[in-house]
Amino acid sequence: MDEIDQAARRWNPPGWWDILRWPLPEKGPGGRLLIKAVVLAGRGQLRAVRGVEHILPRCDPFVLVANHSSRRDTVLMPAVLMLHRGGRPVHFLADWNFRLIPGVGMLYSCAGVITVTRKPARPRFLNVFKRLYDHPVPSIERARQHLAAGRSVGFYPEGVINDDPVRLLAGRSGAARLSLEAGVPIVPMGIRSVDGEAEEVEMVIGPPLTPPAVAAPAPYSAVRSWHATLMSEIARLSGKTWDPPREGPS
Repeated sequence: MDEIDQAARRWNPPGWWDILRWPLPEKGPGGRLLIKAVVLAGRGQLRAVRGVEHILPRCDPFVLVANHSSRRDTVLMPAVLMLHRGGRPVHFLADWNFRLIPGVGMLYSCAGVITVTRKPARPRFLNVFKRLYDHPVPSIERARQHLAAGRSVGFYPEGVINDDPVRLLAGRSGAARLSLEAGVPIVPMGIRSVDGEAEEVEMVIGPPLTPPAVAAPAPYSAVRSWHATLMSEIARLSGKTWDPPREGPS
């Protein structure tokens, strides 16, 4: 058992001193300070992290998929994952406008977030900053490049924040397609409230799901089936339900 494994087993939840001493060999002093500060700030909202063994660095590469219940997810989740991975990030796809929130841009840079510029900002005048985050390579291709290099990526398949306490949205199939075509497993995660209290959550990480072998580009039927598999597992882990759409997810 290595140092990261030993630290990961202490979560339920760790004390502030444990977090301050947590080993983060993959980050420099600034990155270590930022990750620990975010985790300390959110420690009171995160009751437990279960299934950490499925996202340790030795499991790379994989596609992590999770439900998206609040803005808290976009900040706390990358930091908690880096904490358990010794500072090595899971490269999440996230909307560009989150980078406008003070401090979040620094965390996203530390976490190697793949910025997506598809959506407009609210209020609209903030769209003047959008061009600062444009990238010549589409976000899904950047995710594919990370996987090819042995790095893991993360998706919120619902695409938007969904605070419905009982039901997941239909979701987009990009994560399913990427997993199939890259031949890497899906690691599902559910973020669920504790005792019905939205202020306190736990992260439940399920075992990896191995995709069926298909030729690229993956057939629509295979993508749709694999998307249904991963969404059903997210639903189970988050304590919600998921109804397959009548037509394939966009």
